[in-house]
Amino acid sequence: MSFPLLTATAVLPAIGAIATAAVPAAQRTAAKWLALLVSLATLALAITILVRFDPDGGRYQLTESHSWIADFGVRYELGVDGIAVALIALTALLMPFIILAGWHDADPLETGSRRWRPTQGFFALILAVEAMVIISFEATDVFLFYIFFEAMLIPMYFLIGGFGDRAHEHGEEAASTQRSYAAVKFLLYNLIGGLIMLAAVIGLYVVAGNFSLQEIAQARANGSLHMATSTERWLFLGFFFAFAVKAPLWPLHTWLPNAMQESTAPVAVLITAVVDKVGTFAMLRFCLQLFPEASKWATPVILVLALISIVYGALLAVGQRDIKRLVAYASISHFGFIILGIFAMTSQGQSGATLYMVNHGISTAALMLVAGFLISRRGSRLIADYGGVQKVAPVLAGTFLIGGLATLSLPGLAPFVSEFLVLVGTFTRYPAVGIIATFGIVLAALYTLVLYQRTMTGPVKQEVSAMPDLRVRELVVVAPLIVLLIFLGVYPKPVTDIVNPAVKSTLSDVHKKDPKPSVEAAK
Repeated sequence: MSFPLLTATAVLPAIGAIATAAVPAAQRTAAKWLALLVSLATLALAITILVRFDPDGGRYQLTESHSWIADFGVRYELGVDGIAVALIALTALLMPFIILAGWHDADPLETGSRRWRPTQGFFALILAVEAMVIISFEATDVFLFYIFFEAMLIPMYFLIGGFGDRAHEHGEEAASTQRSYAAVKFLLYNLIGGLIMLAAVIGLYVVAGNFSLQEIAQARANGSLHMATSTERWLFLGFFFAFAVKAPLWPLHTWLPNAMQESTAPVAVLITAVVDKVGTFAMLRFCLQLFPEASKWATPVILVLALISIVYGALLAVGQRDIKRLVAYASISHFGFIILGIFAMTSQGQSGATLYMVNHGISTAALMLVAGFLISRRGSRLIADYGGVQKVAPVLAGTFLIGGLATLSLPGLAPFVSEFLVLVGTFTRYPAVGIIATFGIVLAALYTLVLYQRTMTGPVKQEVSAMPDLRVRELVVVAPLIVLLIFLGVYPKPVTDIVNPAVKSTLSDVHKKDPKPSVEAAK
């Protein structure tokens, strides 16, 4: 039997989570190092998947299939296409940086505090989330996917509510209340979406008789499985609603600013750069593949919602006083671009959307982690409490600027390529939608540059006059992300070569072809 590489990549961080949680309370440093080593080992397995995956070797590779609940047609089925491989690599890549950035975030609080933070629990929960996200990207059994799609809410709930940001202007008691509110709101929104999806999963089983994504899609393609139009649309809506909450898409987005504001910076990165990608990934894997006709039926409405997300998120980012809330609303705008690319139903749009998931993860991680380092020094998330930082901490300011420029999709940095592909792919089929979406770019430049100007330039405020620059550990976190942003901005081919064949397969699922150019090339 061949080595179960996909299972190992998901099981390793799960075992690491249990082992980290079991480290004695007095050995906090040992727990941190164990979590870091497990994340690096998981990254090595993800790189092995990347090396062994052949973009032209068929849609799903490295497959595993075992009977699980035979009476209900549930199987333990795993397989990866190019889109899943790219997102598994992103997840495994970010985890060591998240752990390093949060090295002291779960240390015991000051003497006399009412709250005690179990350091081992913090890092164990991060590894548990990694395990559940990875297996969600690998699962090709709908029921198996659903279990981990929902299960990841539990560790995320405790990370938000139990290990929130210490920087709060109203004191610890108010901070605890806000953290609890953000955690409960996150859980309720996603649980409601998950319950609606569960009804759709059951409905799918009633219609298809099993949960295998590949078998159902193949039966639909060859005509042996027929869904009534109304049935397909209702099932699509059940799945899409859950994914739109996770993504998040307007108007189901309101949990994200609260969750990111009250989380530590590494957990905020975990939310928006890793966990939320499961929602957009699932739109490509499940919505389009299982319900192609319903996907085309819903496209006009989804494009409008995506446009609202782009413009609305960017407008609200402009007016934010809190650094983390600004990044949260910027992410809502970016997820609008991703969903726009998915439902533009063009190869450029879907390639751009997949590339956007990867690039957004890297750029948001860079910006948010540097912002976290900044906030930890000053003890405040409010933009107005900063000024002149670049004169006292030039390296911190420089990395913050690069992260911000990546967020506004500056040419030469990775997000530009993906945003350009999304806009081109959208414009070729929906010109008006593509034109409106470009306003998001203008607004992104506004909120990013205003943020940098207010925090980094101008007179040095007394409270930041003694602010230290980035330390070695912090440079180890940020520098590789900056290098990746530049490398993928100049040379995105390694990622596009992996995802393009999977995108072509997805387009064939919905029976779509790229529009022909309106002007033929000169002979």
